[in-house]
Amino acid sequence: MYTYELEMKVRDYECDLQGIVNNSVYQNYLEHTRHEFLLAHDVSFSDLHDQGIDAVVARVQIAYKNSLRPKDLFLSKLYVKKEGVKYVFYQDIYRKADNKLCIKAKIESVVTQNGKLLNGLPVFDALIQE
Repeated sequence: MYTYELEMKVRDYECDLQGIVNNSVYQNYLEHTRHEFLLAHDVSFSDLHDQGIDAVVARVQIAYKNSLRPKDLFLSKLYVKKEGVKYVFYQDIYRKADNKLCIKAKIESVVTQNGKLLNGLPVFDALIQE
C-alpha cells in the first residue's frame, strides 16, 4: 500500500508545554515527506515552478491518534492516488519504538500552470501505483 517512507526524529523545540509534538508540526512532517518522495523520483518543485507549474495543497485532513514526544523516532509513510483533478496523498505517521499510529492524513493537491488548473501532469501521474 505505501510507496514511500521516511524516518525522522522529533526535536525538542517541536513540542508544546504538554511535552508532546504540537499539532501544527505534523503538517511540517507531512510536507517534508512529500517533498522527499518527489525528490526520490527526480521531481523538483523549484524546477517545475521555473516552468510555471505549481502543485498546491487544496485541503488537509488529519486525525490525531497517539502523540509523539521529544527524541521519538518515527516513520512517515505515504501513497498517492489521482482523484479527478486532484492528487491525493494518503499519509500516516508511526512511532518507530512500538509501531503505534500517531496520525492519519489525507492531503489533496492540485496542479496549476501559469495560474490555470491542470487536469494532471505526466510527471505526477507516473508516481501513482494503482
